[in-house]
Amino acid sequence: MSSPRIHTESIDIRTSGKGTYEITDEVAEVLSRSQIVAGTVTVFIQHTSCSLIIMENADPTARADLEKFFDKLVPENAPYFEHNDEGPDDMPSHIRMVLTRSSEVIPIEDSRMQLGTWQGIFLFEHRKANHRRKIVVTVIGV
Repeated sequence: MSSPRIHTESIDIRTSGKGTYEITDEVAEVLSRSQIVAGTVTVFIQHTSCSLIIMENADPTARADLEKFFDKLVPENAPYFEHNDEGPDDMPSHIRMVLTRSSEVIPIEDSRMQLGTWQGIFLFEHRKANHRRKIVVTVIGV
């Protein structure tokens, strides 16, 4: 039996404000370079005002509905938010991140992520301004 290998790369994603940005292809490219056939891939975002989600990737209205839901669930300019150093979307972006995830783990089989037919990996940007986001992808397996 071969020893497990580890392959880690960082990817930078530029966002242009609030919304969902599919990163499935970028993660698949890291997996391909790793030459790992079976194991897991962990995707981790190094920020507290955006998150990662696995979401419907065929119909963009599903993601638009998610974004509208979060706007209602965690509104900007709520009078009870004290943390607003970077503007009215500062505290809401942190809460939205906590309600979602900062990492995802996906199984690998036959050198492919085992995502479902309609699943994609998305960066969920919670800030209005453009940002450059850093994502660490770690592939572990054989």
